[in-house]
Formats: sequence, C-alpha cells, structure tokens
Amino acid sequence: MGREAGGDKGIAVKRKSRSFALCCLTIMIAFGTCTTNGPREPTIWTLDNLKRIGDLQPQILGSPEVKETRRGPAIEFNGTSDALILDTYPLAGWSEFTIEIIFRPDTGGLPEQRFMHTQADDDHRVLVETRLVDDHWFLDTYIKSGDSDRTLANRDSLHPLGEWYHAALTYKENVMTHYVNGVKEASRRVTYVPLSGGRISIGCRLNEVYWFKGAIRQVCFSPRALSPSAFVLKNDQAAPGNASDGGKQTSQGMG
Repeated sequence: MGREAGGDKGIAVKRKSRSFALCCLTIMIAFGTCTTNGPREPTIWTLDNLKRIGDLQPQILGSPEVKETRRGPAIEFNGTSDALILDTYPLAGWSEFTIEIIFRPDTGGLPEQRFMHTQADDDHRVLVETRLVDDHWFLDTYIKSGDSDRTLANRDSLHPLGEWYHAALTYKENVMTHYVNGVKEASRRVTYVPLSGGRISIGCRLNEVYWFKGAIRQVCFSPRALSPSAFVLKNDQAAPGNASDGGKQTSQGMG
C-alpha cells in the first residue's frame, strides 16, 4: 500500500509540474505574441510606381510623378501638393525599430519638410523631416509617445541639396538615434510604447502640410535597431557627389 500511495503521490507531483510548465509556456507564447506583433523581417518599399506601395494601394495627393533617376525609378514630389498616404502602421507591435530612406531633397522647397510621418493617434507619432538652410539641408527626426517626446536635429551637419542620401532613424531601449549616409548625427533618450495600428504619409505631414520637394526611391522598416553596417538600404547606394540627377546642378555635372 505504501509503495502504491507513494506512486500516486509521484504521479500527482508530475502532473502539477506539467501543468506549471504548460502555464509558463502559455504565458511565454502570449508575451511573445504581444511583443513581436507584425512582420519580423524588414518591410521594403520601392517607390517606382503610383499604383502599389508594397502590397498597399496608396491614396494620392496632388500629382506626384515616377521619374527615371540614377538610382532607378523614383517618385518625385513638387513641394506644394504631392504626397502619398497609406492605411498602415509599419511599426505596429515593435519595441525597437529602424526606418531607412533613400531620397533626394531638392532646392526650392519649404524650410521645414515633414516628409515621412507615421502616426497611430494624436499622442503617438514618428516623423522624419528635413530642414533647409540656403542650398543645404539637415536631418530632423521626432518621436512622440504619450507624455514622452523628443526631437533630434544637428544644425551643424549640413548636406548639399540635389543629391541622393541614405537617412536612418533607430529606436531601442529608450534611445533614438539618427544617421545620414551611415554617419551618426544625433542621439537622445525618449520613451516609445509599441502600438497596434495607424497611418503613414510620404511627401508631407498627415494633415497635409510641410510638403517635401524632391524624390524618394526606397523606404525600409526593420523590427530591430540596426547598426550602420547592418542597414538594409546600403549607404554606398546613396553616396553624395556621384548621384545628382536633376535636383540640382553640382560640380560633378548632371551626366
């Protein structure tokens, strides 16, 4: 009897252990689902047409045009009325991220151009912007997440207009950092809370102001804060000085 009772006790302990393990596994799966919502591979958009951006049909504002450039087909925006709006939030569920853009800011645009705007609601948004100073520009990025917000801007990092560039914004563990052509230009602390959905505008702010003048070739959203060596849209594809194609006459010529 004693051995049989001990056996029953052992079986009960094993059952409890299995139940505990299953409970832990369920919690881990649920937690993982909450923190890894959305695609885990980079989402790359090549702006070479106006019908489909990735697998989405954009809302078109104004009359943006697809033009051949040294980087391949790209969408040009006139700086006053052209933009695309998409009903998606590429950063959905991500606790860290990288946004990359291959673009050409042109002369004659507004001093402030909020040309990449992702927003979940009024209190949660991420923007990539340019600020023009004479015939140069510098990168301006912004994150607002509830009561926490931060602007990055280095006015000493000026770049000639009319050339192709790679810009990147990363976020991880309360730190946002931005780069131009793989070179870190600014970094500060901010708190960002992962969200589930929203919209994005390309070429202006979502409320249709601060229009962008220039061309955009590619955009990439990655669910990791990448280092420059790991950027998906490689820097050498956007090196200035050999990539002017109509935004501005440079010393290297138009080709």
